[in-house]
Amino acid sequence: QVQLVESGGGSVQSGGSLRLSCTASGVTLSALSMGWFRQAPGKERTRIGNIITRDGSTYYTDAVKGRFTISQDNARHTLYLQMNSLKREDTAMYYCAAGAGDCSKIQSYDYWGQGTQVTVSS
Repeated sequence: QVQLVESGGGSVQSGGSLRLSCTASGVTLSALSMGWFRQAPGKERTRIGNIITRDGSTYYTDAVKGRFTISQDNARHTLYLQMNSLKREDTAMYYCAAGAGDCSKIQSYDYWGQGTQVTVSS
């Protein structure tokens, strides 16, 4: 059974940093694409970035490019999202997800974590 568990969320002031972790069990990270998504209250869940775990290539949306970094530790079965220069608009529930299809499509992600809340205050 595949399980993804996020951690590392919290409250931070604008300009601060947080690192989210997503630990996977029941799946080999290198066989999948892993994505980070976020959902603010009243808004749709959107992809902010993903990593192709077999080669480490990454993609970021313009909203987070240059501020967020996705990385992986295959030995620890863990995905990371390093978030720097946080802004109020980054406030959301953050989710990691895993899938084997087109990583640009949310429908391709078969497995989801429970989410971790990030709140950025000014």
